[in-house]
Amino acid sequence: MSFAAGAFGALVTSVVLWFAGTYHLTARLGIGIAAPSLTPSWLNPRIVAGGLWGFLFLLPLVSGRWWIRGLILSLAPTAYQLLYVYPREAGQGHFGLDLGVLTPAYVIAANALWGLSAAWLLRATGRA
Repeated sequence: MSFAAGAFGALVTSVVLWFAGTYHLTARLGIGIAAPSLTPSWLNPRIVAGGLWGFLFLLPLVSGRWWIRGLILSLAPTAYQLLYVYPREAGQGHFGLDLGVLTPAYVIAANALWGLSAAWLLRATGRA
């Protein structure tokens, strides 16, 4: 169920990111992330990766309110993206700042949405 919750969180987040890109919210905020196309080839890797990150919910590290747990666990994919993917794999500078000053806030918000969505699904199914 943790994988399913993570995949659900990734789906929710992907749709929101698509919406933000398609309606030029990211461009208006000065974030140089291109608007994604809502296609299976764009969605599938994100849903699988979100499901894999969902295994974090199996760890007994964070207990308490579901939404706090979701926010805290969302820091892991955030750190990975900001500290590894952007500077090393994508060459976009530390924290992705070459894409815009608000890029770190955008990544934090997107991953927080993932964590909240996944934690909510676990709570709603009685698995939290």
